[in-house]
Parts: sequence; structure tokens; C-alpha cells
Amino acid sequence: MKDFVFQQFAIQQSKEVFRVGTDGVLLGALVNLQNAQNILEVGTGTGLISLMMAQRNSSAKILALDINEEAVGVSQTNFNNSPFNERLTSQLIDYKEFNINIQFDLIACNPPYFEENASSKDVFARQKVMLDFNDLIEKSAQLITNNGLFSVIIPSQDADDFIEISEKFDLHLVRKINIFGIEGGVLKRNILEFSKTKINCKILDFIIEKSPRKYSDQYLELTKEFHIFKK
Repeated sequence: MKDFVFQQFAIQQSKEVFRVGTDGVLLGALVNLQNAQNILEVGTGTGLISLMMAQRNSSAKILALDINEEAVGVSQTNFNNSPFNERLTSQLIDYKEFNINIQFDLIACNPPYFEENASSKDVFARQKVMLDFNDLIEKSAQLITNNGLFSVIIPSQDADDFIEISEKFDLHLVRKINIFGIEGGVLKRNILEFSKTKINCKILDFIIEKSPRKYSDQYLELTKEFHIFKK
């Protein structure tokens, strides 16, 4: 399978691992890294989001977890081949069984969001087989610092449920990004960021395309340090 090449790193891909996609690029580029020095990514896949975070924050150390052995191998290879290799580690583990004596300034995740079904494609990455929203939120609430952030990208129809579950674990919504696939189109995704500290929630809109197959100025500006755009 062909590598996906960015400006500062390349992503080796595998048929057994969820490929590079727009959701991962958006979370990697939009997640708030301002005070994050110790970062955890849950369900890293190819390692895309961790690599983008490492490029954006030159001092952060990032631990990336996945339950898929192939994903851990692919992501670690991508980490090793990157300029950020000394700050990135991939680990094979079920997040529900992950126990560590430290907490994280940021936990980022592009979680599985389809209900369990008969499809055999990317089962762990796409379906809530091994990790549902409740498990993800509960564990993350235990592992972030008091001033830390928990950040996810999910389908917009799941946002209200995700926010409600998070409140049960004292995680409060502090930023919500409404992502539209095309200008004037329907809301497709939300990036949600939570903290243990209650503050006024910032709500932003983001548009990927201004017309079919033409990226918006917003998207071009966001990804200008990552994508290699054809002239």
C-alpha cells in the first residue's frame, strides 16, 4: 500500500490498519496543544495524529496506544522514520487495561463510532467492539491532570450523548468545533474538548470544502504545514 507523504514525515500504511483520513488530519491539526507536554493518544492506527501533534509541539512527549498489533508495528515504524522519533512511543495494550502512575496533560482520540456489525473492515478502529464511549471517557477521566484536556473527533449525531456521558465523569465541555464537509452543507463531525475545570465553552465552525473537491481557505490555512498541495 502506498505511503502517504506529508511535508515533514511519511505514513506507511497497511491493509490491516485504518488508513490516513480527514478526521485524523483535522484532530491532529486542531487539538489544543498549548500546555501539553505529556500526551497520550488512544487508538493510534498509523500514528498520524501523534506525528502531527509532535510536529506542532516541539517539546511534547507522546505515548500512542493501540489494541491492534499490526497498528503498533506500523505506527512505531512511522515514528522511527520521523524527525520526532525520540519523543514518540507506540504501545500494544487494551486501553481499558492501561494502568500507569502518571497523568497526562492531553488525551487525544479518534474513537471507533459504529455500533458492532457484520462488516469485517477495520473492526477495532471503526466499531465499538473493544472500546465504547463510556469506557473511553471513564478511563480518560482517570488519566488527565486537573488542568488537562481530553479531545476527540466524532460524528455530530453522537455529540450530545458523548457530552452527557462525560459530565457523569466530571469532564466538562470547554471547546466544540462544528465541522462541515462543504460550505452550506450539513454538520458532519465535532471535535469536542473536555476539562475537569468548568469554563465557558468556545464554539467554532470549520468548513473543509468551499465547493466540491476545492478546499476552503480555512482548511488550506490549517494544513499548510502538513499537506503537500499540488501547484
